[in-house]
Amino acid sequence: MGVMVPSEIIEKRILLIRGHKVLLDSDLSELYGVSTKRLNEQVRRNIRRFPADFMFQLSSMEIESLRSQFATSKVGRGGRRYLPLVFTEQGVAMLSSVLNSERAVQVNIQIMRAFVRLREMIATHKGLARKLGELENKYDVQFKIVFDAIRQLMAQPEAREKKIGFRAKETSLDLE
Repeated sequence: MGVMVPSEIIEKRILLIRGHKVLLDSDLSELYGVSTKRLNEQVRRNIRRFPADFMFQLSSMEIESLRSQFATSKVGRGGRRYLPLVFTEQGVAMLSSVLNSERAVQVNIQIMRAFVRLREMIATHKGLARKLGELENKYDVQFKIVFDAIRQLMAQPEAREKKIGFRAKETSLDLE
């Protein structure tokens, strides 16, 4: 088949940004075996193929959040000059039409399969929750503890948004 990238590597690089599952341009360029500069040049030359729901540019705040999350290097230390682009599943599919290498085609197929696997896992999770609800309705109160425990195991931890900055304590000064 050619190039094989373990699906775990691809799945770990898929991020959730602005409610979309996306891949960073730098991660894609590494997977495709091209420089990020070349990948982005090809995208810019074919920009009509990449509407906002296929690709978008990250904001400075989103980059800072990613940096703190993944402990990546600071700008100005050999880093990037431009804000990164991110590609949705449709954007990744479109990339195969602008990157004409055998490796890009093979890696693209693997990326598409990773997105499908993620969708299937999410659907399975929803299906389990629905079946659990049906079972809960069938059985009486004595099983409530069991159902509650299962729901806690299925629940995803809530993402807590980190507050930036500090909060000063209010003090009243008596100047009289």
